[in-house]
Order: sequence, then structure tokens, then C-alpha cells
Amino acid sequence: MQNIDTYTHVRGESIYLDDIPELAGTLYAAVLGSPMAHAQILKLDTSLAEKLDGVVKVITSKDIPGKNQIGGAIPDELLLAEDEVHFEGMPVAMVVATSAAIAKKAVKLIKFEGQLLEVITDPRVAAEKNQLILPPRTFSLGDVEKAFETCEYVIEGIAENNGQEHLYIETQGAYAIPLENKKFRVYSSTQGPTAVQTHMADVLGVPMHKLEIDVTRLGGGFGGKEDQATAWAIFCALGAYLTGKPVKYSLDRMEDIRMTGKRHPYSTDYKIGLSKDLKILAYAATFHQNAGAAADLSPAVLERTLFHATNSYYIPNVKVTAKSCRTNLLPNTAFRGFGGPQGMFVIECAIAKAAESLDIEAAEIQKRNLLNTGDEFPYGQKAVSEAHECWDAVAKEKLTVTRNRISDFNAQHSLYKKGLSMMPICFGISFTKIPLNQARALVHVYLDGSVHVSTGAIEMGQGVNTKIFQVAEKIFSIQPERITIGTTNTYRITNTSPSAASTTADLNGKATEMACMAIMNRLREFAAFSLDAKIEGVAIHHEKVWHNDKDTGITWEALIGKAYLARISLSEHAHYATPQIYFDGKIEKGHPFAYHVYGTALTEVTVDCIRGTYEIDAVEIVHDVGKSMNRIVDMGQMEGGVVQGIGWMTMEEIVYDKNGKLRSNALSTYKVPDIYSAPKLLNIEFRESDKENLAIFHSKAVGEPPLMYGIGAFFALRNAIKAFNPNSNIGFSAPMTPEKTLMGLYGNKS
Repeated sequence: MQNIDTYTHVRGESIYLDDIPELAGTLYAAVLGSPMAHAQILKLDTSLAEKLDGVVKVITSKDIPGKNQIGGAIPDELLLAEDEVHFEGMPVAMVVATSAAIAKKAVKLIKFEGQLLEVITDPRVAAEKNQLILPPRTFSLGDVEKAFETCEYVIEGIAENNGQEHLYIETQGAYAIPLENKKFRVYSSTQGPTAVQTHMADVLGVPMHKLEIDVTRLGGGFGGKEDQATAWAIFCALGAYLTGKPVKYSLDRMEDIRMTGKRHPYSTDYKIGLSKDLKILAYAATFHQNAGAAADLSPAVLERTLFHATNSYYIPNVKVTAKSCRTNLLPNTAFRGFGGPQGMFVIECAIAKAAESLDIEAAEIQKRNLLNTGDEFPYGQKAVSEAHECWDAVAKEKLTVTRNRISDFNAQHSLYKKGLSMMPICFGISFTKIPLNQARALVHVYLDGSVHVSTGAIEMGQGVNTKIFQVAEKIFSIQPERITIGTTNTYRITNTSPSAASTTADLNGKATEMACMAIMNRLREFAAFSLDAKIEGVAIHHEKVWHNDKDTGITWEALIGKAYLARISLSEHAHYATPQIYFDGKIEKGHPFAYHVYGTALTEVTVDCIRGTYEIDAVEIVHDVGKSMNRIVDMGQMEGGVVQGIGWMTMEEIVYDKNGKLRSNALSTYKVPDIYSAPKLLNIEFRESDKENLAIFHSKAVGEPPLMYGIGAFFALRNAIKAFNPNSNIGFSAPMTPEKTLMGLYGNKS
């Protein structure tokens, strides 16, 4: 089945936030972001803005009727600044006006004066000053210090990775409409409707049942709308609450980039120890996470970094520590991979440096240490591994041939050099915050036999609605035309988990399966009663009732009509909670993941050694999908994830100055991959397996895992640089921009 949104997408008929018809009298909001990264507020004069024709109200923290607090994991984030500002762009005041243009003009008339305070932008500096979001956490296995004493080779180093701008096509925004009895309907571009509803209730000082949050779809999210969509929805609801009018706010692109958090940058110390036969015996790392000025989702992101610190390798002795460091930058947030890519990047840096020290290819170390089924992760869970199978499928077909071809090319060319890398991945699927691993579905069968499905899943281009549609179609065994997927609405589905962590299809698909099965079981019982037959012999498929494999002549529509007359329930609300998973944070051990996804990518690049520019020649992947329920949707997720990962590792560079001001604040200064940056060849082979897993229809998640294949581009480029200049002092600092590449080509070790 192709994506069910394709038809309306290509015709321009799909509904996004800006496509919702606006009611008469709608007002428009704009927010003043702090011009300083850390300051005591001395003056906030809104008088000129208030006098501007068309301005209805200027709102500050004093106008908030409830709590001025929107922090999720930790209550440390104000909706509107009070006495201090903690990052450049922190919301200070909001204008509500009769047009968006007037609101933005009024924002510029607000006078802000502040006394500059110390600005911290480096997570290591924050750690030295004990500016931590929460105490450090450590995962361990075995005895690391003792193991290092027995190692033949011990290598230490530093790895740095930068952030990444989400750059979803649809920016942040919301539209709030007052209803009767002091209720509000809020259309929000969010991955987490319940997070919006919860914090909105706190800020407005109303119970959650007064707030209906509705989402049709998002124009992209990538994690950037899991938590950070909340503030913009609350701004609209606050404006509607105080004015009694509908209020809308859609950020422009530069507002969105300037005022929303990014992927977390990390600065990490690592130490790796190997035996003479290249077995990794010990690994230690200390991650310094740049959380920004507030916690946001940093604690959970940090936790997933620890979960993925050893990637696809079995290491018997591990000690990895992570510090979430508070700086005066935008509060960083979820981004596809959610801390996993940062952890995996560091272990790959450690292996690459070890390989260079030993004058061998990193692939020799990688292959010898891949996980086997039964191996223990540092957090206690045992692996059900597909690592060797995926590696071998790539290596046997491609590695030797590609290596020889690159060797011949490099011998014949002095100004162009090629490089390759192997990138295995192992990514756990589940929310690491265990209570979030639950979902609900509401299914109605109408009198004409048509079906409506509501879940907590947010469609944001990943095709989750298509997969939920497939679940209903398969279980009811009816024509696709009979099924529709509703918007995500907190009045129909309560207490939703965010659409994140690659779990959305699993959780909401399983809940849909349960609801549909409950209705089908009732229909089969009724059909058996009507036929005076045993239920074991009754089946419903292809829109007919069958008894002992014979067509009874009862159609789907007739069955539904008769069931209604017999007062059989044709609706079901089902709840699914992932079984078997648990984690004890006191000892940092447990079984936190429903399953793991494995795979391997071979990446080939060519570097122009005069200019420092490069091309991604090929990415060849074998990816563990279990049993894909929709190869078209899964392939789209794979391709997009790979290119997004390559962008993070190569050209997407977040730049702040020493005063905490974002300098890469527009698409002229922040570069993202275009069609010319994508691999010339992107070949993805699905590896299907009969091994049991907890995925819906055994179809493993594909949302986040493919992004990690992009890490291979960094190491392939690094190898090409080393082929040109074996003495290069190029370190392990991502992204590998053309500027860094050029310096690496001509920089020598001292």
C-alpha cells in the first residue's frame, strides 16, 4: 500500500496548521525574544507597543493566570522571563494584534534593558562550575580499571560533535479558539498533544478537560516538536484566554531558527583498550552534553546516549558517564536518534583512533567485536543480535571490491582521494522513560460498514497513519475505501505519549490491533449465534461471513446492520502497554528496549584535495527490518534518515559567538544537504528475519536507526584526508565541513 496521504499531498489538499480556515476576529501573536544570552532585566517598557494602532494586548509574565512554568522533566523553564533571561531568544513578552505584521512591528517597539551576566557556552566550562541539569549518571559493566591494566593497547582521545537544526518544512505554530464554558480548542503543530495540554492547563490555571488539542498532521518534526511546540501553543491559548478572541501564531523561518533548540552538541573524553587480537576489553567515556539553559528533554537524551555508548559491539568492561551541562544557549531538545547518535559517534572515534595507532583499518576492529546473541549490554539487557548477518551481507559483496578499487584510484590520482568506512548500528526501540510505552486507540464501525480509527499517533510525514490504516484493513478484511484515520485529538484519545522514539507505529498500531480484534471477536460470536454454529468455524474476510470455509451469503454491511439491531457494540477503546520492559535507575540495569534494530552501511567518498570539497559517491546498506509491513514507507524513512545523518556529520554547523548569539541563524549561514549533497548511489537492502520481536506485525521501526548510517560519512572523509596526507592532524570533530577538510588536508602533526 502506498502512503494514504499521497493523493492529497500532491494536489495541495492536505491540511496543515496554516490551511485551517480562520474565524472572523482572529488575532495574531508575536513574541519578543531576549537580545541577551544572560542578563538581569533592568527595564521592560511596553508602552510604545501598546499605543500602536491594531495592538490589542501586550502580555508579560505578570499577566499569566496560573503557573509561569513549562518545564517537563525538570520544572526549570519559564514561559515568559521574570527577573532574568538565560539565553538569547528567551521569550520576554508577547504582543497580540489584529494582524501578524502589526504584532511583529509592535515587538520591535518594546524596550528591553538588561545587566549582562556571565555567559557560558562551553559544556566543559559549565561542568567545571558545577552548572549541571542533574547529577551525572554512569552505566558500567565489569571492572574497567582492572581491564585496562591487561590491555595490549590503550588509546585515549577527545571527540566533539556539533548540534543540528531540525529545519522541518512547517515551522512551529498554533491556533487557539475560545469555546463556550471557558473551554478552548487548540490546533497545534506538536508531536506531543498531551504535553501541550498538561502545561497549558498549568499556565492558564484550568483543568485539562477544558482544553482540546487537535492535530491533523505536521509538516515535519524530527523531535523538534516533541517538547518545544508546547510554548507556542500556550502563547496562543494565553492570548485567547486574556482577550476572548481566537489567536494564531506561525513563526517565520528566522524566528523558528533563532528561538528553538537544536540537537545536543557533546564534548567527550574516551579511552579504549584492546587485546593483541583486537578484542575491545575495556571502554570508558565521559560525555559533556550541552543542554542549553533549561532541561527540556536533556535528561532523557543523555540517558539514551549512555544506552548506545557501545553501539553494535560487545565490550566486557565498560564505564560511561554523562553530564548534562547547563549553558546560556537555547535549550537543546530531541532530534532524530535522541542522544543515540552522539554516543555511537564517540565509540566509532575511539575505534578509528585505535586503528590508526595500530596502522590497520577500523573495519578489522569493528568486525571482531560485533554483538552476538546473548551478549550483555552495559545496562543489563541481553542482545538478540543481527549484527554479524548485516555486516557480512555488506562486507562479502562490497567491502573487498570497493577497497581494491579505492586503492587503485588513490594510487593513480594525486589531487583527488577516495575514502571508505563501515558503519554498523544497533539501536534500541522503546521510550527509555518506561511509563511512556503505552497507547490507546478508539475504533468505530458505522452502520454502513465504514470504519473510523483514532489513535495518539501524530502523522508528520513518516507514514504512521498508513501503517495504522493497514492494521485496520488487515484485521477487518474490508476494502480500503471503508477506512479513515482521524485527527489526533485529546478528547478522543487521552494521555498520549509523544510521537517519538521510533515507537509510534508499534504502540498505536498494537492498540489499533487490539481494538479491531475486540470488535471482530464480537462480530464472529454474533455471526456464529445467527448461524447456530460454533465460533471456531466462523470467519469474516473479504467482506463476507464464512462458515467452515463456505460463503454464508452474509455480507459485511448486512452483518453490521444485524449486529446493531442486536445491540452489539460496534466501538472499542483499547489500551496497549509494551510488555517485558523495565529499568531500575538506582542500579542502572534492566531490560529497557522491546527490541533492537541492526544494520551496516558501507560509505564511499571522493575529496577534492585542492578545494576541500567532497562528494558522497555511494552508501550501501543492509538493514534489519524484521518483516516490513510497508516497504515503500520504510524505504522513504531509510533514505531520508541516511541523508539527514550525512548532513549532521558533514555540512550542518551550528555556530554561536562568545556572547551566546546564534550566528548560523538563516539558510544563508546554515547549510543543509540538497540533491547534490546526497549520495550518488544509495542502495538499501532490507534484511528480513523470522526472529520474534514486539513490533507491530513484526515490522521493526525505521524512524531513527537509519540516521546513524550517516556517521560513516565522517570517517570515510577522514580516511580520504589521511590518504592524501598521512601526517594530517585532523581530529575527531564533527561536522566535517569543507573548511575542516581543507585544513585537515594541509595540517601536519607537530
